[in-house]
Amino acid sequence: MSDPGATLKPGAWLTGRSTYKRPLSYAGISSSDPRVARAIDFVSYEAELLDRKEYVVWQELYAEDGVYVIPIDPETDNFDSQLNMVYDHDKLRRARVVRLSEGYAISAVDAALTVRTLGRFIAAEVSDTEITLRAAQIVVAYKRGTHHIWAGDVEYKIRFGATTADDRIVLKVIRLVDSQGVTPASGFLL
Repeated sequence: MSDPGATLKPGAWLTGRSTYKRPLSYAGISSSDPRVARAIDFVSYEAELLDRKEYVVWQELYAEDGVYVIPIDPETDNFDSQLNMVYDHDKLRRARVVRLSEGYAISAVDAALTVRTLGRFIAAEVSDTEITLRAAQIVVAYKRGTHHIWAGDVEYKIRFGATTADDRIVLKVIRLVDSQGVTPASGFLL
């Protein structure tokens, strides 16, 4: 049997390819819904904290049971039994923040400058206590005269608090478009 990609003309796109093929849900709720808008504002604030390298403040956005994951397999939801680039629960996340903020880690001392762009927000599940929000993220990192681009789909699960100041991230999964390829080292959080 021949390779179906071999019959495509040069430059033709392969159909059915995506960063991941996991089933998608869509709650059909507009971004003008106050809960969705609140979540979008929250993740935008998180991105700004990361770009400013305000890691100590950033870590407080996570619930104590919150998890930050960058899986290698873009289709997995079973992070416990899969190899991940990053899989940080509270203790590991706090240890990473210490390394990034104390100035003793070489990668932190010479960390890249970053700018994040978030977009294509989709509310997958929404209630008055929690939201699952999907988005696209592009991170441009600049270090020593070189730019690197990190792109991926991000899934956030946010637990709403009594006020917006009490909202917390329960889960953040970054599915990089090139997670199964060679990715450059990063001295920053995605």
